[in-house]
Amino acid sequence: MPRSWAYGPSRGTAIVRDTKKTTSARAPAPNKDSMTDLSEAGDAQLVTLIARFSEVALAEVYRRHGGAVYGLARRVLNNQAEAEDVAQEVFLRLWNQPERFDPSRGNLRSFLLTQSHARAVDTIRSITSARRREITDAASTAGAGYDVHREAWDVMVSEEVLRALRGLPEEERRAIELAYFEGHTYVQVAEILKVPEGTIKGRIRNGMRRMRGDLSRQGIQGADR
Repeated sequence: MPRSWAYGPSRGTAIVRDTKKTTSARAPAPNKDSMTDLSEAGDAQLVTLIARFSEVALAEVYRRHGGAVYGLARRVLNNQAEAEDVAQEVFLRLWNQPERFDPSRGNLRSFLLTQSHARAVDTIRSITSARRREITDAASTAGAGYDVHREAWDVMVSEEVLRALRGLPEEERRAIELAYFEGHTYVQVAEILKVPEGTIKGRIRNGMRRMRGDLSRQGIQGADR
């Protein structure tokens, strides 16, 4: 295991000590005799001692089962750092809630391995959910960016169309306004302007040709079609 463990004097506090550097104040090291005595104790007895705040008992449990707990998490997660975190959480839970272990339902190693597997699976689910949220957020951001770009483009095109329309001769501009902006038919436009229908068609055709040329010069795609 890449980490060694020591535990503080009060329930709910734990210290993970790197083999080279201590990250918190270390509890007094147990004497050799106490370690020798506990090395012969059963797992159930060790858990009973952990419930009485025995740091030495927890260290002995970790010595016996820490490698297996970490190894299972590492196989599930395929990531050293995440597996170390899972192993730490498993032993922290044993320190904080030793009463959860029921020797009548199985041995301590099975209990710890079950927790290691469950926590590793939860970690995978959490990572997967986070990645899905990132993908969804990225897609939403990209979609929003596209919509904003399209909206800005549409506004610009509309402004250019109106500018091109205002640049037409009066008779062509008015014919196009009546036909395309006010929804009149060619016959109705001819009646409104009191000119022959053929003249209206010619004015609209010439006006549209002028507008397409103007818009193409402004770089509006598709205007020359």
